[in-house]
Amino acid sequence: MPWVPELFSAPVRQEFEDRWQHKPTAVPFFDGLLAGEIDPLLGSFAGEPEVHDPMRGRVRGADAFAAFVVEIGAWLRERNAVVEDVERVARQRDGFEEVILHLDGDTGRVALPVAVTASKQPDTRLNELRMYFSGWALSGHHSLRPPVLQPDPQLRESDVVGDYQQALAAGDLDAVLAAFEPDGYAREPAGGGHIHRGADGLRAFYEQLFSNGGGIRLEHCAVIDDGRACALEYNVVRWGRDDLPPQAGVAVYVRGSSGRLAAARIYDDVDPPLAAAAAARLSQP
Repeated sequence: MPWVPELFSAPVRQEFEDRWQHKPTAVPFFDGLLAGEIDPLLGSFAGEPEVHDPMRGRVRGADAFAAFVVEIGAWLRERNAVVEDVERVARQRDGFEEVILHLDGDTGRVALPVAVTASKQPDTRLNELRMYFSGWALSGHHSLRPPVLQPDPQLRESDVVGDYQQALAAGDLDAVLAAFEPDGYAREPAGGGHIHRGADGLRAFYEQLFSNGGGIRLEHCAVIDDGRACALEYNVVRWGRDDLPPQAGVAVYVRGSSGRLAAARIYDDVDPPLAAAAAARLSQP
């Protein structure tokens, strides 16, 4: 997921096979971008290419997509990017990838978590791709990202993912903690050291998230779930006592051996309304 390997030139296909020691059934997103061949990327779409990028917005059409590929490929090479694979799920009609991009930043190397979701035709050709990441690791600030998808009122998450979503919306700290494995973790969009593991780490993290007077309400838009890992695309619309302009994101939940969450990895660029809440508490008598 997502690129069709047969469309690449023979030398590039051989490079892929040598790297992975097998013939790939799909070429990962960033591997395809860095291969330097635009035609296979264009040919991997069933129709007009469409990509939703956090920084560039909606990229649609062959010319715009080709320019996007050239630009992002040059940016990755200039920053000496190394791609670390995290998770990949490929189904007939959809799929997702998670990676960490290790890049040269202004003050040294940075680790940027990125998630890419895809909707596909039954023949695995792409309809569209949606990228998610926070600009915090690159710029040190957040950027409001409007919705990429509209909410689906009929959407229902199963088992522990659904339990976690209900607890998150309600701000129910005990129920959130009960959804995790004993050594489970939650990773913030900024990645790096922003990982909270085990009961104590998770408790401190979610106490902070709920410190604005309640839980976090999401509009649920799409789910990609293979039974082990689940990607939920959403819009954040309320944080505690504050309504927010709808902002796009995705979270990936990985189930552990007991069926509870081994990992929750978040990809959005929402600026949490927590500093004001902390200041208000400090000002109270």
